[in-house]
Amino acid sequence: MSSAFTRENDDSESIEDIGERPVSPHRNLVTPEGLAQIEAELEAARVAFAKAEHDRNRRAIAMAARDLNYWSARRANAELVQPIADKAEVRFGHTVTVKTKHGKESFKIVGEDEADPAKGLIPHVAPLAKALLGKEVGDKVEVKHEKAQIVSIA
Repeated sequence: MSSAFTRENDDSESIEDIGERPVSPHRNLVTPEGLAQIEAELEAARVAFAKAEHDRNRRAIAMAARDLNYWSARRANAELVQPIADKAEVRFGHTVTVKTKHGKESFKIVGEDEADPAKGLIPHVAPLAKALLGKEVGDKVEVKHEKAQIVSIA
């Protein structure tokens, strides 16, 4: 078979399907832990990119470049919010405990990249976070489609 009909560099997968990671249009508010997380992800992306280039793996280069672009953008527009000592009302970075008919549940309002709902870390742009922000102990809010009362702010 003529070499014109074979691939010179078969990476087994095409890179055309790798798009950019979308960057949120919202302000990139971050806690100190969130900033550290972004910086760790950025460093990991740099390492992955260097390794992919060394290995001459086009797909890995494209994936690492995508992640490097994303984390570079997130680091560039990160707005560090230091912990707010005044717990009179719910603010970014605070942990809020609410009581429902099923018991108590706590949520910490964090940046989008550090959010992990399974761990109670909710992004400040989530509807629940928006419902909690500015509220005080004793205020009622809707949590997971049921009424809840804020019992503490930490």
